[in-house]
Amino acid sequence: MRSVGTENIETERLLLRRFVRSDCSDMLRYWVADKRVQHSYGEPVYSTVEEVNGLLDKYISSYDSNDYYRWAVIDKKSNCCIGQIAFFLLDQKNHFAEIEYCIGVDFQRRGYASEATKAVIRFGFERAELHKIQICCRENNLPSKRVIEKSGFTYEGALRDYFFIDGQYYDRLYYSILHDEYYMEG
Repeated sequence: MRSVGTENIETERLLLRRFVRSDCSDMLRYWVADKRVQHSYGEPVYSTVEEVNGLLDKYISSYDSNDYYRWAVIDKKSNCCIGQIAFFLLDQKNHFAEIEYCIGVDFQRRGYASEATKAVIRFGFERAELHKIQICCRENNLPSKRVIEKSGFTYEGALRDYFFIDGQYYDRLYYSILHDEYYMEG
């Protein structure tokens, strides 16, 4: 595994890059203040400029580490920050990382999450030389399950009743793709 840090990744419609201060207004407009997005993502709602700037402080200061991987998802057409994607869990000893992502509601169901996820998978295997990339979602998050399946992950299993949300338990579904599987499919 190589520690290369968050590098720019370009796809047909997206630029994945480090967060910058000027992303604040797009973040507020498109996703961090939206309860639907944050609830699905499992994160709190950030509703003020001060709260989002605090989050940006955390992201931006973490770029000093070559073991930190978090990208702003930029729609090239509008030049807006429409979400984020990250290796939020990184295991150096065992050479794996876990992806998390969120895309603003106005940009969902257009293939952006799949496009970003596939690009980060490619980056993980080609640049960071990971052995395994994993991802998970709640059992009731059907849009996320579709993104995961379209991105080539294999279902591994469930941690039963892992999440307690709004008075109900949900399983945490795990998926992964191995380095050799990625290159066999590619």
